[in-house]
Amino acid sequence: MNPVVEQFLGYARGIWRRRWLMLIVAWLVAVVSWVYIYSLENRYQAQARVYVDTQSLLKPLLGGLAIQPNTGQQITMITRTLLSRPNLEKLARMTDLDLRAKTPQQQEALFNGLAGKVMLGGGGESQIYTISYADSNPDLAKRVVQALLTLFTESSLGGTRTDLTKSQKFIDDQLHHYEDKLLAKEKEMEAFKRRNIGNMPGTEGGFYGQYQQVSAALEQAKQELLEAVNRKQQLSQQLQDQNETLDAVVPVNASTTALDARVSALQAQIDSLRLKYTDLHPEIARTKSLIAHLLEQKKQEEASAHGGSHEAVKAQNPIYQQLTIAIAEADANVAMLKARVEQLGKKKSDLYRTVDLVPHIEGEYTQMMRDYGVYQKNFAAMLDRRETASLTSEVETKTDSVDFRVVDPPRVDGKPVWPNRPLLVTVAPFAGIALGAVLAFLLAQLRPTVTSRRHLHELTDLPLLGAVSMIQTDAMLRRTRKLNYIYFAATGMLFVAYLGQIVYYLLLSPAA
Repeated sequence: MNPVVEQFLGYARGIWRRRWLMLIVAWLVAVVSWVYIYSLENRYQAQARVYVDTQSLLKPLLGGLAIQPNTGQQITMITRTLLSRPNLEKLARMTDLDLRAKTPQQQEALFNGLAGKVMLGGGGESQIYTISYADSNPDLAKRVVQALLTLFTESSLGGTRTDLTKSQKFIDDQLHHYEDKLLAKEKEMEAFKRRNIGNMPGTEGGFYGQYQQVSAALEQAKQELLEAVNRKQQLSQQLQDQNETLDAVVPVNASTTALDARVSALQAQIDSLRLKYTDLHPEIARTKSLIAHLLEQKKQEEASAHGGSHEAVKAQNPIYQQLTIAIAEADANVAMLKARVEQLGKKKSDLYRTVDLVPHIEGEYTQMMRDYGVYQKNFAAMLDRRETASLTSEVETKTDSVDFRVVDPPRVDGKPVWPNRPLLVTVAPFAGIALGAVLAFLLAQLRPTVTSRRHLHELTDLPLLGAVSMIQTDAMLRRTRKLNYIYFAATGMLFVAYLGQIVYYLLLSPAA
């Protein structure tokens, strides 16, 4: 015979010899287990299913106008924090479970028990979540699931609106902050302009552009002055070639009339010059002198009028008079250009003296304008953000970005979900038999017996001459059969008791 098979048969014989121990252990384990299973409290499971719709039609309509929160991430966070300590405390208050806990230890045990019994499953692409809770009181289980459903819905809405409130408060604070900065910077720029009036950078190239403009204007004024001086010199030379008076025989009345016309023309010229200059202007003074001379000449002619209607008189040379007027105008123009040249030269000198100060002023002013531009840009951006946050708040307040639809309201099945008594009743006797077999095997190993000739040869290492069989008497055989009948009867009773438990829990139990 195969040694392995022979060894296995030896173990089986050792267990069989202690079959009564195995049967007693099986009965004890089965009876104790069945009593314990019967005393177990039934647990009823309440369950609800909710569909979370995150595909709102407002998303494409409000794109770019309002901030669309990541609803998927929010729902994931809510499912992971549904059983947080604050939510467990709310759940205990909503279901009056907190009345059972009087001490901190009891409260801790209560919260741990709630966290262990609440089950949240589902989600994924279907977006259907299942909330379940098991308790010995079916009404309590239903109330717990209803409270969890309420917490699940309110957590998503309250969290988003709380974030919006905080964001709006932050944006308003930043707006006030940048508004204060803008006002302070405007006052600083105003004071800076007062301190540096006349040295502020202009809109046409700043200081250097202004200096170049003044230099160019000065050169142009000098050129015009040179041309005016040359013209005056030419007019003076022409005047030297002309006589102031001409000899002519003219009627007295005609001469007087001509003098009156010239006086009227010169008076009109004075009126025209007074529109530009004062009476101290050289041109006006020269013209007045000429008018006085003409009036004196008119008196002389009137005094000699009694000598006849025609006489020889000294007539004023008209070319000489025109040249005199032109020279006076040239003098006025030269004086004006000299004043302009002097003024531009002084302005250029003043600008040159501030050549070291103006760049520093321009740099400081540029920095102020840069800071002001940054503040103004941030202020405008914050205004846009506030409008966006306001619109988002309106959307969250008047609409729901996440739609919760209860697919199955909280309900409790009349059949308890735990304990599974038929399964436990089935496991109990077989576990007892297995435990008895293990104990019988261990006892057989602690007190071994020789079960075969090979085993005896291996133990003694002596030659085996023969074996003597045991011959049982009729009384021994009857006793053995009787014990076997009792053993199998006890085993059958164990099986019948098991079947009775199965029939009771499957058919006759109220919770079946």
